Amino acid sequence: MDKVLEDVERAEDAALTRAAQRGDVTALGLLLERHRPGMRAVALSLLGPGPDVDDVMQDAALVALRRIGDVRDPAAVGPWLRMVVRNGSRSLLRAAQRDEPLAEVPLPPAPETPEHVLEKHALRDWIWEAVEKLSPALRLPVVLRYFSTGVTSYQQIAEACGIPVGTVRSRLSQARAGLAKALENTADGAHADVRRRTEEGWLEARETLAAAERGEYAKVVADRYTPDVTLLSAGQRLGGRELLVAGMHSDLSVGVRQRPANVIAGRSLVVWEMDLLNPPDALDHCPPGVAWIMTLAGGRIDSVSLYHTPRPAPAGQVA
Repeated sequence: MDKVLEDVERAEDAALTRAAQRGDVTALGLLLERHRPGMRAVALSLLGPGPDVDDVMQDAALVALRRIGDVRDPAAVGPWLRMVVRNGSRSLLRAAQRDEPLAEVPLPPAPETPEHVLEKHALRDWIWEAVEKLSPALRLPVVLRYFSTGVTSYQQIAEACGIPVGTVRSRLSQARAGLAKALENTADGAHADVRRRTEEGWLEARETLAAAERGEYAKVVADRYTPDVTLLSAGQRLGGRELLVAGMHSDLSVGVRQRPANVIAGRSLVVWEMDLLNPPDALDHCPPGVAWIMTLAGGRIDSVSLYHTPRPAPAGQVA
């Protein structure tokens, strides 16, 4: 009898997992609810009672959202979800032993392109609706944490936003709670077309760089940015449109080029992650990459915050 019941549960898991991989949000929510007791038991066994358990459970829900397409055996989704919780709990414990904030949520290797991510259920329209409903203070850390490729650690997010690491952790905890709740309260309705926005974001990034190389970046800024656009770094204002244009022209004049590596496109927040290509005679001129973190107002960019990827440590040194 137990074997028959186990087979039925595995078949139900397989059906729900396949539906979730096709983009059925309700099926994903049912899977998480179905396996919540087992997932929570794993977290409790490793962390003991406390708020860390809720953080790990919320993180696991978002990992499931991003990576449900990676489950190769749909009938074994239960062990996969418990593994996600176990890995998150162990990372939290390791970070606590080092007396450092949690740096990375352990995830399978990220797909190479946003288009691939979209196909694998990572940026579903409905979750972006939930992201857009977060306050701006919560929205930026969660977008960087879960959707960027190079600004994901607590320390990097703190530097990009110009806030303490502890504040990053607090804001992410609040944001995760709201997004995880969205899995349980999915409503029908029309959501924005994230695929279209992402494709348009890639096109705009490439067109902006091409225009800059033609000497037309000032025109792009005039057309697509608000008149009082602000340039920031680490949360501090550096200047406005004049400095934006001057900085771009300065880099181009010494031979520095940018190449889009990742695009995150919401209604109110857009992130372009760029590889920086230095000229052959000045390979150390710029760090290896830069993230353009842009907020929008009325469809136009009203702030640009730049976060430069740290240079790798020399061989034999710890970063």
